[in-house]
Amino acid sequence: MLKKTLLALAFTSLALAAFAQQTGIKRTPLQKVEFPDGYNTVTALAEVPAGGAAGRHTHPGVETGYVLEGELNLLIDGQPEKTLKAGDSYQIPAGVVHDAKAHGDKAMKVLGVYIVDKTKPLASPAP
Repeated sequence: MLKKTLLALAFTSLALAAFAQQTGIKRTPLQKVEFPDGYNTVTALAEVPAGGAAGRHTHPGVETGYVLEGELNLLIDGQPEKTLKAGDSYQIPAGVVHDAKAHGDKAMKVLGVYIVDKTKPLASPAP
């Protein structure tokens, strides 16, 4: 069981690193819990430099987050663009294409919690 958990955590870290390299976003995994059954709950810091963007992507489950620093424009397909600042929170439905762009001349940092299908990558690029 421990070996399986460590392997899953390593896979999640690699998936986060690979996705981050594609988009310029820095993701730092903080914690992963195999819960609820069939899902992983992943907590991570996501940082986007001033003028940068996460890039359009999806998650195989819901994302909820809290803005720690800076401001961002959150673009969720099918919804009006939202500007969020430190202290604001957000939710993104499973499988919905979205992007986060740093707003203004400062980097942004969010604490994200992802509850995702454990058989799929944490994030996948979207057109």
